[in-house]
Amino acid sequence: MQRVTTPINQLEATALKVREHIIKMSTDGGCFVGASLSAADLIVYLYTDFLNINPSNLNDPDRDYLFLSKGHDVPALYGTFAELGLLAKDRLKNHLSLNDHIYWHPNTHIPGIEFHSGSLGHLPSVAIGVAMDIKIRGGKNKVICIMGDGELNEGTCWEAALVANAYKLDNLIFVIDRNQFQANMPTEELIPLEPLHDKFTAFGAAVKRIDGHSFEALHEAFSAYPFETGKLNVVIADTVRGKGLPSIERRADRWFCNFNADEVESLLKELHGEHLTNLTSETLVVR
Repeated sequence: MQRVTTPINQLEATALKVREHIIKMSTDGGCFVGASLSAADLIVYLYTDFLNINPSNLNDPDRDYLFLSKGHDVPALYGTFAELGLLAKDRLKNHLSLNDHIYWHPNTHIPGIEFHSGSLGHLPSVAIGVAMDIKIRGGKNKVICIMGDGELNEGTCWEAALVANAYKLDNLIFVIDRNQFQANMPTEELIPLEPLHDKFTAFGAAVKRIDGHSFEALHEAFSAYPFETGKLNVVIADTVRGKGLPSIERRADRWFCNFNADEVESLLKELHGEHLTNLTSETLVVR
C-alpha cells in the first residue's frame, strides 16, 4: 500500500526531537552520538513515510523490515521509536541501565528490533535471507538494511551484494550512511571507498546517490522503488557526522561521546541554534 507523504516540516520536527533524544543518551556512559546524528534523518524518513511498520503490525508477516547493520546508531532508532509510538519515551531514560534492554546496540527484546547487531558486516546477509523468503512466498514486503560506510571494509557486504543480484532481490534496499568517517578516522585515509556509485553498479545494483539530510531527496529516491526490476537497490546517502551540532560536526575525535550534564544542557540549546558548546569531556581514540 502506498504511504501518504508526510509534510516536510513534520519530518523535520520529528528528526529534531530524535536528535534531542540522542543527545540525552550521550551521558552517563555515553553513546555513538556522531553516527547516530548522521543517520537520524534517514531513519525518521524510512519509518515515517516509506516502510509499512507501525506499533500494531510488528508481528504481521506482511510488514516491511528494517535491519540496522551499523548497530551503534541505535540511539537514532530508539529516538524514532519513541517519537512514533513504538517505544515509551520514558524508557529512554533507562539507557545503559541494568534494568532495561536499551544500550549501545539493538536488542530484540525491544519490539520493532528485527535482529541484534553490533559486529559490522553481518546484517546484509540476514536481510538477504528475509528478502529471499519473501520472494519465494510471493510477498510484497520491502526489506532495508542500513550500513555504515566504514562497514563496507567488511568483505561480507560485497559478497551480499553479489548474492542479492544473483537472486534478483529487487525487494531489498541497501542504504549506506556515507558520513565519511569510521571510528576516529576519515574513511578515505584508512581504506578509500570511492567511487562507491561505480562499485555498486559494477556489482549489478541499481544505485541512487542523494543528500541524506534532505527529506525531498529521500522521498524522490525511495518513491522510485524498485529502482530497476531484478536488481538490488542501493541508496548512498551523503551525510554529516554529528549533524545538527556544529561543535562536533565532522570531528574525527567525537565519534563516541560521554558528555557531562552541563555539556548535554548546552548541546540541546546548540541544537536549537544557540551558542556553540565548550566541550571539556574526554574523547575516545582508537588506532
